[in-house]
Amino acid sequence: MNLIDFFVGKHIDSPRKDRAAYLDSEIGQVTYAELFRAAGLFAGLLADAEVAQRTRAMVLADDSVATVVAILGLWWHGCAAVPVNPASADKEIAFIAADCGVEFVYLDVPASRRDGLAAVLPHTAQLDGDTIRELMLQQRRLPGTSDHAQPAPWSPDQVALLQYTSGSTGVPKGVPHRAAALISVPAGFGTILALTEADTVLSTAKLSFAYGFGNSLLLPLHAGATTVLLRGGVDAPVVAHALRRYNPTILYSVPRLYAALIELFDRTADSRLRVAVAAGEGLPADLSERIMRRLGVPLVNGLGTTEVLYIAVSTSPSEPAPGTIGTPVPGVHVTIRGDDGAILTGEEVEGRLHIACPSVATGYLDRPEATRATFDAGGAYTGDIVRRSGAGPIRYLGRADDFMNLGGYKVAPADIETVIRAVSGVRDCAVVATEDRHGLAQAVAFVVPDGRFETAVVRRAVVAALRADLASFKRPGRVEIVDALPTTSTGKLARNQLQAIGAR
Repeated sequence: MNLIDFFVGKHIDSPRKDRAAYLDSEIGQVTYAELFRAAGLFAGLLADAEVAQRTRAMVLADDSVATVVAILGLWWHGCAAVPVNPASADKEIAFIAADCGVEFVYLDVPASRRDGLAAVLPHTAQLDGDTIRELMLQQRRLPGTSDHAQPAPWSPDQVALLQYTSGSTGVPKGVPHRAAALISVPAGFGTILALTEADTVLSTAKLSFAYGFGNSLLLPLHAGATTVLLRGGVDAPVVAHALRRYNPTILYSVPRLYAALIELFDRTADSRLRVAVAAGEGLPADLSERIMRRLGVPLVNGLGTTEVLYIAVSTSPSEPAPGTIGTPVPGVHVTIRGDDGAILTGEEVEGRLHIACPSVATGYLDRPEATRATFDAGGAYTGDIVRRSGAGPIRYLGRADDFMNLGGYKVAPADIETVIRAVSGVRDCAVVATEDRHGLAQAVAFVVPDGRFETAVVRRAVVAALRADLASFKRPGRVEIVDALPTTSTGKLARNQLQAIGAR
């Protein structure tokens, strides 16, 4: 099995070799031939640095063509890539590195982050983004001079990608994905979009997350399409500008961003957009309909998890079915199960969503108890509660646990509460998910101040701590000051009451 040939090499002996693989803000247009050569050169640098095959290598970088080259170069050399969101806190990065035994780091972060990361990653070999960019520029000045070894062979069960997700404790868990799983993705959701070399793809989800990894690397590379990579923060104005500048045919995003985008963007007469895709959080039917009216294209709604690698259940461009997540994509077997694991049958069933398909991981890295709870019966429980009538489309009802799904990111309330409780002047706090005016989930922090401190002072201190200690996607949309937190008759926190208060 040759991962490089499957995703890139096959284009080199065809007219597609001179077509744009990526559009990058720093390097510009990068052809498939340039991408292939750069990946081979980076693999050569890994060999020169004596990085062993099967090494787990952290990719700590924002989206750019250099990041893609690093991942492909690691696969070329026979290493497993461990993409990590560069917005993660230093201590979380250190935990992941130690948890999976990272021995090499590809680093492409602002200079202001480097000192802190050097302290938490002190003993790992490293190469940076400037190295790759210089390689690519040299190749443009001296084309055709590269000389590199053949890509390493892969066995189907060899781990090629290790992604991290949070679990019931809020501690990140590694999800190892086999080479065979990566190759199975185009035959699944890839058939729903039917990408071709004529398509241009734009994703707001980053490569460091499963959704973005499939959007910007697995599917478009296999199809020979062109992908736009957005570096830095992504919000509605950034996406609206990118839509006008690059005129993509496929847009991937999350419902929360679509809700903001439709207030800024009108489809123009020369727009090439043919399909929009939403995933990562629940998509209310009325919001789906408003998005389709404004963009003028079908909105495909999908559901996937890190454990199953990519979108496994979705609607289709021909049948958007607002208010549902559609049906299993090709190659996916879905069942709805009770708390005991039994498959529920009947005209209408409601229960836990279980997915079995070639891309499902076999378990979490070194987490036997969590593995037993999630991976079972030849597949995985997604943690979602759904309802289905007969063979009709599946309706998403919510999360089975107390995790908040914010803009496509699973966020544990405890992660936010820990930061708030450390603020001087805070006596107690709780974080719950409520719905905003678009029907999308948002986090609301309820804070009980110590009576010795002024309310305004406590609020400012909490907001400052959240900005300093949490990644932007984890920060609550609102901070509410309350006199006390509601409790049940047994003294437990009544989160349902807080959710009702937050919805007002």
